[in-house]
Amino acid sequence: MKKILIASTSTTYGTSYLEYLLVELSDFFKSVDYILFVPYARPSGISHDTYTRIAQNAFQKIGKKVVGLHKFKDPKKAVADAQGVFVGGGNSFVLLNALYKLDLMQPLKAAILSGIPYLGTSAGSNICGQTIGTSNDMPIVYPPSFKALELIPFNINPHYLEPLKDSRHMGESRVTRIKEFHFFNNHDVLGLREGSYLKIHGDKIKLKGPFKACVFKKDSLPYEIEPGTDLSRFK
Repeated sequence: MKKILIASTSTTYGTSYLEYLLVELSDFFKSVDYILFVPYARPSGISHDTYTRIAQNAFQKIGKKVVGLHKFKDPKKAVADAQGVFVGGGNSFVLLNALYKLDLMQPLKAAILSGIPYLGTSAGSNICGQTIGTSNDMPIVYPPSFKALELIPFNINPHYLEPLKDSRHMGESRVTRIKEFHFFNNHDVLGLREGSYLKIHGDKIKLKGPFKACVFKKDSLPYEIEPGTDLSRFK
């Protein structure tokens, strides 16, 4: 039975890394001795070791040990043996490229479907959807495919925000970008605001956190959903 947390971000404004999720994570990983951390998204190009230390510093606050996947000679076996997995944020294209090149997509999906707890933030959330086509990241590398883990029946747009009133910004909004995505693709998209997350248990998908989320369907007007909404019907 799937046990997944899909978070828009690892850090909300004015908080430390994962601080806003620690109470939830303490219960979520309560039966886990150690968490396998996947550092491949490399935010700002930091090293795998540095990124793993950041994750470890957060999880030690709830008494959990973190081990970086990059330290294992056989990453497939490490994933298969994992008690719990955390895939951190960064660049979704870099992350997906690494998972494909290491042939980890199917082992990771199989481990998650077997019921081990999985936490994804930002890029780690993007890969839970049907594709990474609604990432906010620059395509600085080219993965063999944009196809993601397909753990949920829609795509995620993390860090979602609408245009700011009276802003002089002349660039495209998230709404515009998702409209462009829907010109070529049919997947539903969930705009997940920072501080919000999805909690998945089996086939149940529930929006958690203090904020609404925005649902985008092709050829339809976007609409907001309230925290606590069951998203299982978006199939």
